[in-house]
This record gives sequence, C-alpha cells and structure tokens, in this order.
Amino acid sequence: MTMKKALIASTALIATAGFAAADVTISGYGRTGVVYQENSGNDNDTTVVSRLRMNIDASTSTDQGLEFGARFRLQWDQGDDNTDSNPGLLYVTGSGLTVEVGNVNTAIDSSSLIYATELSYMDNSVGFSGVLPAFYAYAAKDYGGDNNRMGVAAEYVFDTLTVRGSYITADQVNDLPVGTEEEFGLLAEYVWNDRLELSGAATWNGEGIEDNDIFFIGARYAVMDNARIGLNYVSSEDWMKGDTIAIYGDYTLADGRTNIEAYVANNDQDYFGKETDNAFGVGVNYDLGGARLGGSIQRDYDENVRADMGLRFDF
Repeated sequence: MTMKKALIASTALIATAGFAAADVTISGYGRTGVVYQENSGNDNDTTVVSRLRMNIDASTSTDQGLEFGARFRLQWDQGDDNTDSNPGLLYVTGSGLTVEVGNVNTAIDSSSLIYATELSYMDNSVGFSGVLPAFYAYAAKDYGGDNNRMGVAAEYVFDTLTVRGSYITADQVNDLPVGTEEEFGLLAEYVWNDRLELSGAATWNGEGIEDNDIFFIGARYAVMDNARIGLNYVSSEDWMKGDTIAIYGDYTLADGRTNIEAYVANNDQDYFGKETDNAFGVGVNYDLGGARLGGSIQRDYDENVRADMGLRFDF
C-alpha cells in the first residue's frame, strides 16, 4: 500500500470512529465582492470585502429521545485580525423544548424578521438593521476578554408558534460594574397558513446597558407565491438610536431564480443632526443553485450612497 493510500485509509478510519459516537457536521458560507461607501472616512471608498464562516456542529441522541449538541464557529472577515474560534454553545432538545447554555442565541437576535430588510449577497440594511440598538447576540468570534460572560436560553416550538427566552450576564463570577446589568429577552413568533409571519420581541438592559430597553414587532405577508411585503418597527430607550420603522418587500421573477428586494425606512433620532429621517435601498439576487450573485444600492440617513456587488455560496 502506498503512503498516500495509507493516509486516506487512516483518515477514513478516524472519521468513521468519530461518527459512530456522534453526528458531526461542518456548514457555513463564503462571500466576496466589491463595496462602495460614500464618505467612508478611509482613503479609498471602494474595497473588496470577503468573509469565510464555518460552523462545526456535533450532536448525539439518548435512548430517551433527547438530543445533546454543541457548536463552534470559525469566522474570518477581511481586515479583521480576530480569527479566534468563538465561545461554545451547548444544548439539549426534546419534545419541542430546547435549552442552550454558553454562547446562546438570544431572543431578539433569533427573530426571523428583524433582519428581513437586508439586501444582496452581504445581507446588509443601512436603514434598519444598521441602526438597531445594542443587544447581545450569538457571538461569531471571541468575547474580547469577557471570559466570564454566560448565557442561558430556552425555546419551545408548538406547531407554528415559537417562544424563546434568554438571559445574559457579562460576568457571572464578579460583581457587574455600575451601569452594567444582566440582559433579559423574550421572543414570540407565529406563522399563519404559510402566508402571514408575525414576530415580537422585547429585551431589557440590551447588551448589559442599564435601562437600554428594546421592543420589536414585525409582520410579513405573502401576497402571492412569489411576492411578500412586510413592516418592521423597533423602539429603543437608547437616545443614540431612536425608533425605526421600515416597509419592505421582495418579488421573485418567473424564472424562479431572480429575486428583487427593497425597503424604505424612517428613523426619528436627531441628536447628531443627521441629514434626513429616511433611508432606502433596492437589491437583487440571482440563484445559481448552491450559490447566488447579488447587488444593491442604498442611501443612509446622512444621504451617503452605499453600493455592493458580489457572490455568496453556502455549504
């Protein structure tokens, strides 16, 4: 047997031994493209932006029907020196109930509609998700030295109703600094007749900031099999972010591959004297089957133009 064949056989044996004990999968996506940001503050307003994300998931089932699992994520972003793996997520699920510990999926960040205005291959929205108030979310990279941060979340799914609660503390070992609090979150979602989606979430002390309370409500309706329209609203006690409302929608052409999406948003925060209360954007995606081409153009609240064009593939 040649050295190459011996190496392949050894690798296969190790993989088979691992999979006998647990189900281990790797998933994620890669994306790359060109982004133009007017008045970016950098020497160049046009840059190539890329990301590679890999999720490593492992799970095993008990004789009682419970599933235990864990996730790590590796993520590289162009221009970011932080390529460390993120903190781990552990979970157990059974009979519709899932409990997570560690780097958990928080309630408001798990909303299926809060990011629905995002456009193109980069899934970006300067008018809504770009001005969301601060809250904890599943961390794609390390905590940045907050090694004692701890989260617990629970989700229950009953038919088309989903309810999730989450709790995060920045430090479970030491007393929190003045002005820092524990974050609590609740989420409820309902889908009616595969047409109407409803999502509502509340977060208290978002990202541990005292009195940074956030309330979100969203709805999206499929007016046709290939067209949807939605309305999102977020209210915040954060004076830097204000309240934002957005109308958005998307339409898939007859070819079944080309999807056009757009939004118009209004934000009432005026402390920094932004140029306008309105932002908008339009984007398009073309499905290649396993990958998609995308592009968008948006105008933000400072009346600056942002445009992108690129490719994303999922695995």
